Amino acid sequence: MTNLNFKLFKEKSLKDEAVKKEYETLADEFMIARELIKARAQAKLTQEEVAEIMHTRKSNICRLENADSPNWPNLNTLIKYAAAVGCELQIKLTPIKKT
Repeated sequence: MTNLNFKLFKEKSLKDEAVKKEYETLADEFMIARELIKARAQAKLTQEEVAEIMHTRKSNICRLENADSPNWPNLNTLIKYAAAVGCELQIKLTPIKKT
């Protein structure tokens, strides 16, 4: 699916209130997944290479980077992943902008 087709599909899908609610519920998970994948790409590492550094299997890295995964990664795993891709994990709380 091209970016334009995906954008149109997303816009159309988010008009459905049930889909929109679920999408918003998963927003944090997708944001974390994007950050993980971005850090790995910037480190020029494959999932296999990250798995080797972390002494785990590629399938575990795949699940970690998959926002649809039912198992939320624990903090220790995120710290190890960050170190494996040459980063440090930072967690911050940002006030919600009130409209």
